[in-house]
Amino acid sequence: MVEGFRFSGLVCAALLAGCESNVYVEPPAPRVTTAQPLMQDVTDYLDFTGTLHASEQAEVVARVSGVLQSMHFEPGTPVDEGDLLFVIEPDEYQADLRAAQAELAAGQSNYERANIEYNRAQALFRKQAGAEADVVKWRVEREIASAEILRAEAKIARAELNLGYTQVTAPIAGRVGRDQVDVGNLVGEGGATVLTEVTHYDPIYAYFNLNERDLLRVMALIREKASSRGLNPDDLDSDDIEVPLYLGLANDEGYPHQGRYDYADSAVDPETGTLQLRGTFENASKPPSLLPGLFARIRMPIGQRADMPLVSERAIGNDQRGAYVMVVNADNLVERRSVETGQRIDGLIVVEDGLQEGDRVVVKGVQRARPGRKVDPESVDMAELTTSARSKAAQQEAGSERSSTQPQEHNTGAEAP
Repeated sequence: MVEGFRFSGLVCAALLAGCESNVYVEPPAPRVTTAQPLMQDVTDYLDFTGTLHASEQAEVVARVSGVLQSMHFEPGTPVDEGDLLFVIEPDEYQADLRAAQAELAAGQSNYERANIEYNRAQALFRKQAGAEADVVKWRVEREIASAEILRAEAKIARAELNLGYTQVTAPIAGRVGRDQVDVGNLVGEGGATVLTEVTHYDPIYAYFNLNERDLLRVMALIREKASSRGLNPDDLDSDDIEVPLYLGLANDEGYPHQGRYDYADSAVDPETGTLQLRGTFENASKPPSLLPGLFARIRMPIGQRADMPLVSERAIGNDQRGAYVMVVNADNLVERRSVETGQRIDGLIVVEDGLQEGDRVVVKGVQRARPGRKVDPESVDMAELTTSARSKAAQQEAGSERSSTQPQEHNTGAEAP
């Protein structure tokens, strides 16, 4: 009987132990990384897409006809205004010049002879020893000779001009393109023949369009700058108020090229409702980094706001309700916070609304952060998550790896014999 009770007790104890082992144990809180928003002044921009154009571009044409005799440049090289580019065979035009000079000499000779005869006839007529008809005749001859001189001088001027045109020079300073006509070909026959073109790259222009809303914002900005300087906004031109512009190409990080606005069209295009603007940018590198015809991203600053929160772009999520971030409260519970996002700055996103200074934003492990769930947060500095900071850290790490893999010199301790 006693043994039966003992067996029953063992069974009960085993059952109780089994029940204790099935008690629910809450898993540890997931580890996430948080960072407080980086508070800094933010410049507001208008962003555009524009097209680059040369500040000057001129076609080099043959202004006289003839055989192209020689070429005096290398395609793609810089030239100055007036540099010799081509020579058109000048023999014909040299002959024309000599013929015109001969006509001038003949005209001058005829004039001198007619003038002498006129003076003689006039003297005889005054002495009543000659006829009036002779006076009239030699006066007419003298006038004809004078006209011949004028005509010959005009021919000389034209011949000298045409002879000068056989020396084809650069009309502007810039970079010369390829030769479009080979030496030995007849050019200028029946019209001007394009031989090459010269393009001036520095400065270079960027044309872009403003819609009506952005135009009004820019006009307000210009008026505000004018008023701050005591100027009348109605009397301004593009040189009075400098509006900076920033430009980046498709392969540029950010907007590395700085320039300024310098021109606006006279009226809004009624078909598109936009106004064309132009910016000018320095382009002195060799070869030039900005080329005509390229598309460009253009940014115009229009104002500044102080102490705006910025968070890592990896912290921003999107769903049907819009953009959001996960925030860890004082009890380490996750909250979903709807936000309004703005521009991107160095890998961080400006949060226009929805965050405050000191909020702990989940920047890593967002998938493990569920609203209402408790987490184990680990804090980092938001400034370490910028693109420039990560790039610098990667460079330092790569440098450390290179130095660790370099062969080391070992001293064997052996003395030189």
